[in-house]
Amino acid sequence: MSVEHASMRIIDGYARGGTALAADEVWAVEAHLEACGLCRDRLSAAVTAAAPAVTSLVETVWADLEPRLADTASMPPRGRWSAQLSLWLTPVMVPWLAMVATVTLLALVLDRVGPGPGSGEVSLVLLLAPVLPVLGVAASWSRSLDPAYELTASVPRSGLQLVLRRTASVLAVVVPALLVGGLATGVMVAQWLLPCLAFTSTTLALGGVVGVTRAAGALVAVWASVIMAPTLAAGRITFALRTGGLPVWGLILALGIGVVIARRGAYSVLGAHR
Repeated sequence: MSVEHASMRIIDGYARGGTALAADEVWAVEAHLEACGLCRDRLSAAVTAAAPAVTSLVETVWADLEPRLADTASMPPRGRWSAQLSLWLTPVMVPWLAMVATVTLLALVLDRVGPGPGSGEVSLVLLLAPVLPVLGVAASWSRSLDPAYELTASVPRSGLQLVLRRTASVLAVVVPALLVGGLATGVMVAQWLLPCLAFTSTTLALGGVVGVTRAAGALVAVWASVIMAPTLAAGRITFALRTGGLPVWGLILALGIGVVIARRGAYSVLGAHR
């Protein structure tokens, strides 16, 4: 793409859905189109030439929507904070985040009414911490739960940046709740924080291959069967949850982040990574 305008190769590739373009080219052309009316006109002409049936459908839909949009033109605009919040959260995430916070609170209550972590009992906060954020991340990419999924998935810029934004919004709610729970039960921060972040990064890494929702479900199932069930049955903390296992969790976290960075272009098509 030139300094002033997008090349016709970029415009034509973007008009065909952006799948033939590199991820950085899609980002660059979208940023350019936001400020360049001339290139938007060229894109419109390219779409008309490449997909006349799509253009006809869009015109039909627009003819039906235009009167309805005129009725809402008098509505007050959203505030700046509301507009920014919509870039990070989807409405479907709110009940799931509330559920995660409630589970954390219940785990804390059960830990506090029990004999305590010093008596050999397993802390439920420590046991649930690695998988709690994964549930919120999975919910944010569920086709069946998000009514705006198709609209979001159709935008080429709904790639890695949107994945990271939604993940960060989940962690911003879950991590403080777990921090309070960990401090109240005497669990070291590193004991639950590293597994928590490692599971989240691994979910995103696998999500670039099989889909975020599927990856989250698989990891939760593995954690429940390999770590949670044996720990509860034995009544003592396994190696995976002890301080000796922290270097392993740090390595998993680093590998997960490395895979996400190396495969960042795989997230440019959101529909393939539910």
